[in-house]
Amino acid sequence: MGLEEKLPNGVLLTTVEGVAGYMRKASFWPATFGLACCAIEMMTTGGPKYDLARYGMEVFRASPRQADLMIVAGRVSQKMAPVLRQIYDQMPEPKWVLAMGVCASSGGMFNNYAIVQGVDHVVPVDMYLPGCPPRPEMLIDAILKLHDQVQQTKLGVNRRTEIAELETAALRALPTSDMKGLLR
Repeated sequence: MGLEEKLPNGVLLTTVEGVAGYMRKASFWPATFGLACCAIEMMTTGGPKYDLARYGMEVFRASPRQADLMIVAGRVSQKMAPVLRQIYDQMPEPKWVLAMGVCASSGGMFNNYAIVQGVDHVVPVDMYLPGCPPRPEMLIDAILKLHDQVQQTKLGVNRRTEIAELETAALRALPTSDMKGLLR
Protein backbone atom coordinates (compact mmCIF):
# COMPACT_ATOMS: atom_id res chain seq x y z
CA MET A 1 0.00 0.00 0.00
CA GLY A 2 2.13 2.84 -1.27
CA LEU A 3 1.19 6.40 -2.08
CA GLU A 4 1.32 5.64 -5.81
CA GLU A 5 -1.58 3.21 -5.44
CA LYS A 6 -3.77 5.89 -3.85
CA LEU A 7 -3.20 8.49 -6.59
CA PRO A 8 -4.67 8.31 -10.10
CA ASN A 9 -2.27 7.86 -13.02
CA GLY A 10 -0.52 11.00 -14.17
CA VAL A 11 -0.56 12.81 -10.80
CA LEU A 12 2.75 13.91 -9.30
CA LEU A 13 3.15 15.63 -5.97
CA THR A 14 6.18 17.81 -5.30
CA THR A 15 7.17 21.27 -4.10
CA VAL A 16 8.20 24.33 -6.09
CA GLU A 17 11.62 24.10 -4.40
CA GLY A 18 11.94 20.50 -5.58
CA VAL A 19 11.14 21.34 -9.20
CA ALA A 20 13.38 24.43 -9.20
CA GLY A 21 16.23 22.43 -7.65
CA TYR A 22 15.87 19.71 -10.26
CA MET A 23 15.89 22.24 -13.10
CA ARG A 24 18.93 24.05 -11.70
CA LYS A 25 20.95 20.90 -11.22
CA ALA A 26 20.10 19.66 -14.71
CA SER A 27 21.28 22.81 -16.44
CA PHE A 28 24.65 23.90 -15.06
CA TRP A 29 26.56 26.18 -17.42
CA PRO A 30 30.17 26.29 -16.26
CA ALA A 31 32.45 29.27 -16.80
CA THR A 32 35.81 28.62 -18.42
CA PHE A 33 38.51 29.41 -15.85
CA GLY A 34 41.44 27.05 -16.32
CA LEU A 35 44.69 28.34 -14.84
CA ALA A 36 47.13 25.43 -14.82
CA CYS A 37 47.49 21.69 -15.35
CA CYS A 38 44.07 20.98 -13.80
CA ALA A 39 42.52 22.76 -16.78
CA ILE A 40 43.69 19.94 -19.06
CA GLU A 41 41.75 17.45 -16.94
CA MET A 42 38.73 19.78 -16.97
CA MET A 43 38.86 19.94 -20.78
CA THR A 44 39.15 16.16 -20.95
CA THR A 45 35.97 15.88 -18.91
CA GLY A 46 34.10 17.77 -21.62
CA GLY A 47 35.45 15.44 -24.31
CA PRO A 48 33.74 12.38 -25.81
CA LYS A 49 35.20 9.83 -23.38
CA TYR A 50 33.72 11.42 -20.23
CA ASP A 51 30.99 13.55 -21.85
CA LEU A 52 29.72 16.19 -19.44
CA ALA A 53 26.78 16.68 -21.82
CA ARG A 54 25.09 13.77 -20.02
CA TYR A 55 24.61 16.16 -17.10
CA GLY A 56 23.48 19.21 -19.07
CA MET A 57 26.93 20.85 -19.13
CA GLU A 58 27.96 20.44 -22.74
CA VAL A 59 29.01 24.06 -23.27
CA PHE A 60 31.66 25.85 -21.23
CA ARG A 61 30.72 29.51 -21.30
CA ALA A 62 33.31 32.15 -22.14
CA SER A 63 31.08 34.91 -20.77
CA PRO A 64 30.48 34.97 -17.01
CA ARG A 65 27.05 36.49 -17.60
CA GLN A 66 25.91 33.19 -19.11
CA ALA A 67 27.49 30.90 -16.50
CA ASP A 68 26.30 29.72 -13.09
CA LEU A 69 29.17 27.38 -12.11
CA MET A 70 32.79 28.51 -11.90
CA ILE A 71 35.31 25.68 -11.91
CA VAL A 72 38.59 27.18 -10.69
CA ALA A 73 41.10 24.70 -12.12
CA GLY A 74 44.65 25.28 -10.92
CA ARG A 75 46.70 27.71 -8.89
CA VAL A 76 45.56 31.31 -8.50
CA SER A 77 48.29 33.94 -8.47
CA GLN A 78 47.97 37.20 -6.56
CA LYS A 79 47.68 39.05 -9.89
CA MET A 80 44.89 36.75 -11.09
CA ALA A 81 42.84 36.98 -7.85
CA PRO A 82 41.15 40.33 -8.69
CA VAL A 83 40.26 39.02 -12.16
CA LEU A 84 38.78 35.87 -10.62
CA ARG A 85 36.72 37.99 -8.23
CA GLN A 86 35.53 40.26 -11.05
CA ILE A 87 34.38 37.27 -13.10
CA TYR A 88 32.61 35.84 -10.05
CA ASP A 89 30.84 39.15 -9.43
CA GLN A 90 29.66 39.26 -13.07
CA MET A 91 27.99 35.86 -12.81
CA PRO A 92 24.22 35.98 -12.21
CA GLU A 93 22.65 34.53 -9.07
CA PRO A 94 22.41 31.71 -8.16
CA LYS A 95 26.06 30.80 -8.70
CA TRP A 96 28.36 28.09 -7.44
CA VAL A 97 32.14 27.64 -7.26
CA LEU A 98 34.10 24.40 -7.48
CA ALA A 99 37.79 24.54 -6.48
CA MET A 100 39.50 21.91 -8.65
CA GLY A 101 42.86 20.58 -7.51
CA VAL A 102 44.98 21.03 -4.43
CA CYS A 103 46.43 24.32 -5.72
CA ALA A 104 43.00 25.95 -6.01
CA SER A 105 41.89 24.44 -2.70
CA SER A 106 44.90 25.30 -0.53
CA GLY A 107 47.76 26.67 -2.61
CA GLY A 108 49.24 23.21 -3.06
CA MET A 109 53.02 22.92 -3.04
CA PHE A 110 53.35 26.62 -3.89
CA ASN A 111 53.61 28.10 -0.39
CA ASN A 112 54.99 31.48 -1.43
CA TYR A 113 54.06 35.13 -1.80
CA ALA A 114 52.89 34.83 -5.42
CA ILE A 115 50.16 32.17 -5.03
CA VAL A 116 46.87 32.60 -3.17
CA GLN A 117 46.71 29.93 -0.47
CA GLY A 118 43.24 28.73 -1.34
CA VAL A 119 40.73 30.30 -3.69
CA ASP A 120 38.29 30.60 -0.78
CA HIS A 121 40.22 33.75 0.19
CA VAL A 122 38.89 35.33 -3.02
CA VAL A 123 35.44 33.78 -3.67
CA PRO A 124 33.14 31.54 -1.58
CA VAL A 125 33.68 27.89 -2.52
CA ASP A 126 30.84 25.35 -2.57
CA MET A 127 32.85 22.21 -3.36
CA TYR A 128 36.52 21.30 -2.99
CA LEU A 129 38.07 18.70 -5.28
CA PRO A 130 41.46 17.37 -4.10
CA GLY A 131 44.17 15.87 -6.27
CA CYS A 132 47.16 16.94 -8.29
CA PRO A 133 45.70 16.98 -10.87
CA PRO A 134 42.35 15.36 -10.15
CA ARG A 135 41.17 12.83 -12.70
CA PRO A 136 38.13 13.57 -14.91
CA GLU A 137 36.16 10.92 -13.00
CA MET A 138 36.80 12.85 -9.78
CA LEU A 139 35.54 16.07 -11.38
CA ILE A 140 32.37 14.33 -12.54
CA ASP A 141 31.87 12.94 -9.01
CA ALA A 142 32.32 16.42 -7.50
CA ILE A 143 29.84 17.88 -9.99
CA LEU A 144 27.29 15.18 -9.11
CA LYS A 145 27.75 15.96 -5.40
CA LEU A 146 27.26 19.62 -6.19
CA HIS A 147 24.08 18.64 -8.08
CA ASP A 148 22.78 17.12 -4.83
CA GLN A 149 23.58 20.33 -2.93
CA VAL A 150 21.86 22.46 -5.57
CA GLN A 151 18.77 20.28 -5.64
CA GLN A 152 18.38 20.66 -1.85
CA THR A 153 18.79 24.47 -1.96
CA LYS A 154 15.82 26.34 -0.56
CA LEU A 155 14.14 29.33 -2.22
CA GLY A 156 13.02 32.80 -1.12
CA VAL A 157 12.52 33.41 2.61
CA ASN A 158 13.55 29.83 3.39
CA ARG A 159 16.88 30.44 1.62
CA ARG A 160 17.53 33.63 3.61
CA THR A 161 16.81 31.73 6.84
CA GLU A 162 19.13 28.91 5.74
CA ILE A 163 21.93 31.39 4.95
CA ALA A 164 21.50 33.11 8.34
CA GLU A 165 21.68 29.73 10.12
CA LEU A 166 24.83 28.75 8.21
CA GLU A 167 26.50 32.09 8.97
CA THR A 168 25.63 31.80 12.66
CA ALA A 169 27.05 28.27 12.78
CA ALA A 170 30.23 29.44 11.05
CA LEU A 171 30.68 32.29 13.52
CA ARG A 172 30.22 29.91 16.46
CA ALA A 173 32.72 27.40 15.06
CA LEU A 174 35.96 26.85 16.95
CA PRO A 175 38.87 28.73 15.35
CA THR A 176 41.41 26.50 13.64
CA SER A 177 44.16 27.74 15.95
CA ASP A 178 42.19 26.44 18.98
CA MET A 179 41.50 22.99 17.51
CA LYS A 180 43.28 20.05 19.12
CA GLY A 181 44.14 17.09 16.96
CA LEU A 182 46.84 14.66 15.94
CA LEU A 183 49.15 17.38 14.66
CA ARG A 184 49.01 19.53 17.84
